Amino acid sequence: MTKYFAKLGLSSKVVGREAVTDDIAPTEAAGIKYLTKRENYPFWVQTFKDRSKRKDFADKGMTYDEDRDAFISKQPYTSWVLNESTCRWEAPVAYPDDGSIDKRYNWNEETTSWDEIV
Repeated sequence: MTKYFAKLGLSSKVVGREAVTDDIAPTEAAGIKYLTKRENYPFWVQTFKDRSKRKDFADKGMTYDEDRDAFISKQPYTSWVLNESTCRWEAPVAYPDDGSIDKRYNWNEETTSWDEIV
């Protein structure tokens, strides 16, 4: 098995991700110790592909929020709000669910509404 670790830069921004095998990193602490020594860099946090912990799988540009113990993506639009339980950004208006699989929509920040893609 493989464990993944996010490399954190300024303001806990994810600047990279490394994979380490279980024989080298049986625990998160062991993985951090190994990467700190190998990379000569001290700021690492384990991330989980299955999202079983820390809400999301870390990727470059995301931020690790220590208080929420979660990786959070960049806010896509000013009007969107962070859902505290999922730590994902949500539009102030729900995505249209008219039952049609043929219709698709784009967010319009100017009108804070969903526009159908024609």
